[in-house]
Amino acid sequence: MATREEILDKVRATLVDALGVDDDEVTEAATLVDDLGAESIDFLDIVFRLEKNFSIKIPRGELFPENLAADSSFVKDGKVTAEGLAALRTKMPHADIDSLASDPRVENIQSLFTVKMMVNFIAAKLG
Repeated sequence: MATREEILDKVRATLVDALGVDDDEVTEAATLVDDLGAESIDFLDIVFRLEKNFSIKIPRGELFPENLAADSSFVKDGKVTAEGLAALRTKMPHADIDSLASDPRVENIQSLFTVKMMVNFIAAKLG
């Protein structure tokens, strides 16, 4: 089984290749969108590369859930509802949902997509 550091190194290499960022920019705290400049199309490429680099299968929506903000029971008045937060905790046990709960504006959902979240996800998949 790979160590957390080995997983981080492979995730870092994946993001450097996929996003064209420098190695030192890919810290565990870095967010994919705000810090590393990922766009929606990049998420598909990242999943593909992770599958290849780790020899795993990542079903669509498992790493990066889709259309969460479109569900009216999960979002109200531009904020993620308690029900939405509960759904995120279930769908994304590898993410820091507490950080979103402290400021549940919809635009903050993308802040969940960090390098650390990806490392946690891969570690769980491999473990």
